[in-house]
Amino acid sequence: MSAAKVITFGCRLNAVESEAMRRAAGAAGLGADTVIINTCAVTGEAVRQARQTIRRMARERPGAKIIVTGCAAQIDPAAFAAMPEVAHVLGNGEKTRAETWANLTDGPRVRVSPAADLRETAGHFALDSLEGQTRAFIEVQNGCDHRCTFCISPFGRGPSRSRSIEDITAQARALAANGYREIVLTGVDITSWGADLSGAPKLGALVRAVLRQAPEIARLRLSSIDCIEADEELFEVIAAEPRFMPHLHLSLQAGDDLILKRMKRRHSRGEAIAFCRSLRELRPDIVFGADIITGFPTETGEMFARSLDLVDECGLTHLHVFPFSPRAGTPAARMPQTPRGIARERASRLRAKGEAALAAHLKKQAGRRVEILAERGETGRAPDFTLARTPGREPGRIFEAVIAGDDGRALLLA
Repeated sequence: MSAAKVITFGCRLNAVESEAMRRAAGAAGLGADTVIINTCAVTGEAVRQARQTIRRMARERPGAKIIVTGCAAQIDPAAFAAMPEVAHVLGNGEKTRAETWANLTDGPRVRVSPAADLRETAGHFALDSLEGQTRAFIEVQNGCDHRCTFCISPFGRGPSRSRSIEDITAQARALAANGYREIVLTGVDITSWGADLSGAPKLGALVRAVLRQAPEIARLRLSSIDCIEADEELFEVIAAEPRFMPHLHLSLQAGDDLILKRMKRRHSRGEAIAFCRSLRELRPDIVFGADIITGFPTETGEMFARSLDLVDECGLTHLHVFPFSPRAGTPAARMPQTPRGIARERASRLRAKGEAALAAHLKKQAGRRVEILAERGETGRAPDFTLARTPGREPGRIFEAVIAGDDGRALLLA
């Protein structure tokens, strides 16, 4: 029987949970007549795209049972339940439980537990493979206890809760045994990992344990971190462990201190710059990416200029840029808004700055010999996460190559 179709929006965490849902739906006998939409709520655009996809799936697959879940469904289940194309709406607490899928037709059409009640840290986490992925993702933490004024995620994911080191390292060994060469530790706020566990271990201890207890892993990465929460042991591991890849994606969000304060971020501009400088001294080959929001409420041209300058001062190479999107229920949605056109124009300028930084980085790579992990789509990743073109290479394999040049977005190999 053909498997249910799963369409995933948003983060790597959703990708892990989509795989768990695919398996649970298959075990419950749901096949090709079932479409599962795993939504994201980070931006209004993500929600719009999910609704658009629901309607498209209904047109392309007449009679299909469309099930909507994920953060957007958790936050606003009524909006999706009101869509005539939708058969069921499942919350984040319900979506990966085997019993939900086994009893899908017997229960209510909408099953969404309050996000504040979410406590689950087991069950679907222990995947030993991820269909279609050459890099494996391990969910080490879920939820968030912080309340950044722009962020809707805590309302979709609930409080922060951590998996144990024992569970995580066991999964890492299982993934390595199934041939995965690179593993990415992921979560909603992974630098908060361990705060709710006995002894309150820090992320650095987890990273060191995974590397020690799963020696078959060739590469280890973190999905995204808050620089202000990075602990001393994490610095030590990054500096000394060659299997920890020299790339970090930072949740920076802005380069101006007043905007950071109004966002309720916990770091300052100076702390972000010092973090990057310190790590670069310890690991000279490290490369940084970052999330940055443009057009946050009250952002002036001078404030935005400090975000532009942050690209150079932190040495950012891979940017994720978002024009501010007010999310109902968040404090930032009630602040004086920056006109949408200005937010989009600033996002365009910041992306251009990021593209120039990436182009300069690519030019510096010519002639180097690097190891590349080949992925699907004839692309791969260097240790510092730089994209490479890999025609003819088998996905999932690490190979060594000399960099011949670049095409403006990716490395070209000799």
